Amino acid sequence: MGRHKVVVAEQIAQAGITALETTCDVVITVGEPIERTIAELADASALIVRSATTVDEEMITAAPNLAVIGRAGIGVDNIDVDAATRHGVMVVNAPDANAISAAEHTMALILAQARHVAAADRSLREGRWDRKLFQGVELAGKTLGVLGLGKIGTFVAQRAAAFDMAVVAFDPYVSADRARRLGVEMLTLDELFAVADIITIHLPKTPQTQNLIDAASIAKMKDGVRIVNVARGGIVSEADLAEAIRSGKVAGAAIDVFDTEPSTDSPLFGISEVTVTPHLGASTREAQDKAGIAVAESVGEALAGEMVLSAVNLDLGPPASPDLKPFIHLAEQLGKIFIALAKRLPDELTVTVRGELSEEPVKPISLSALKGILADACDVPVSYVNAPQLAESRGLSVVEVSDHDVVDYQSMIRLSGDVGGKHRTVAGTVMERKGAVLVGIDGYAIEVPIAEHLLLVRNDDVPGCIGRVGTFLGDIGCNISDMIVGRGPDGSAAMMGIALDVSFPQESIDGLLELEGINAARYVELG
Repeated sequence: MGRHKVVVAEQIAQAGITALETTCDVVITVGEPIERTIAELADASALIVRSATTVDEEMITAAPNLAVIGRAGIGVDNIDVDAATRHGVMVVNAPDANAISAAEHTMALILAQARHVAAADRSLREGRWDRKLFQGVELAGKTLGVLGLGKIGTFVAQRAAAFDMAVVAFDPYVSADRARRLGVEMLTLDELFAVADIITIHLPKTPQTQNLIDAASIAKMKDGVRIVNVARGGIVSEADLAEAIRSGKVAGAAIDVFDTEPSTDSPLFGISEVTVTPHLGASTREAQDKAGIAVAESVGEALAGEMVLSAVNLDLGPPASPDLKPFIHLAEQLGKIFIALAKRLPDELTVTVRGELSEEPVKPISLSALKGILADACDVPVSYVNAPQLAESRGLSVVEVSDHDVVDYQSMIRLSGDVGGKHRTVAGTVMERKGAVLVGIDGYAIEVPIAEHLLLVRNDDVPGCIGRVGTFLGDIGCNISDMIVGRGPDGSAAMMGIALDVSFPQESIDGLLELEGINAARYVELG
């Protein structure tokens, strides 16, 4: 395969460009007319933007080879994610690149709000010395309510603790145990509203969080509460917040993001108790550099065929550990082995994870297995993005099972399903010294490292079969790099798992089957 072409339409850190250039051809269209970018996309595999470039369906359609769109930052409002998903294009961003900068800006706004910094500055510059007007409040002893305990929310909680604040949080994806380790008490949303002196928002903007802070929710809050939003515009109803401040229910607010941006007209702008900044949460040199490097790394992973765990348009459930990646790759390989054995799709595929792996979300594993199974069963390229839609169109459903109990291995993945009246299973694990290992097929226990060229042979459990197969492979020039033999569940037959150094000619399957004692053979090219 040739080098991928990556179009960079907006400025990112040079380190990110340099990293991409090691494996890709990078075309930079920064400052060029949009028509130049669209023209370059005709044969491009990836596009990287910031916030100024609108990536709509027309642009995506103009790039038939596009595999990934990278946003050097968090928000993807300027990208038509639905259109990208329909076209099987992965959308990645840099969700953690601005975490420290956003957390620091949040603390800056909390302090500015508590001590009236902006209003006092403005008053003094206008020639007044109004100390009595700007009496503030201490943070020590106050309760900070954090909505969203992800990376940014966690950093804010840690910094608030240094100010002797009590920290409570709402986040349905965070366990109480993890919160305790952070010194944070998890509450329901209404419980948090009832006790927090200051509420800071660190949630994504979704249909569920749109206008989360409105007149109804503000009514549940403590009198004199202060509200800070350095997340996304639209989570707070600006009109309802302005009215609550005028009524005295809310003591003040600090807002960095707005419903419409750029914003020069908001009901909050005329209220002295409100501190506003023009979306500066990520506006540090460090955050901008980190964003460019992070998105370049994610684009590189996507172009290498890897699953990007932070991809915007992959439904992967709760955050997964990077330690899951070897098992994600294993699941795709098992999917290819399953379909090579079964020859056609099951109506239902059961993906079972066992052992320590069951503590991780199953969704990345099942999605990868689905991609592997569909790879040779579809007439269109299969990606992590379009695999669920392709499966649905072919009547294939997926059942996910987690089971902490496992007999032989610390962690294991098993794929199973009924095809042609026969129940088929493949199972695998990842070992420190051997890497990905195939440990079972249809009840046969084998333990062969998964290689690019894999030959599976079912034979009578009698002397001579192994020798005949070895001689046959030698005669046609196929060198064996690894070979494991395992017995079937009833002991009457055996299976050889053979890793080869070179491709096995498909026409040689018939010759292999002519050997005495050989009952079945399948060759899998994993690539």
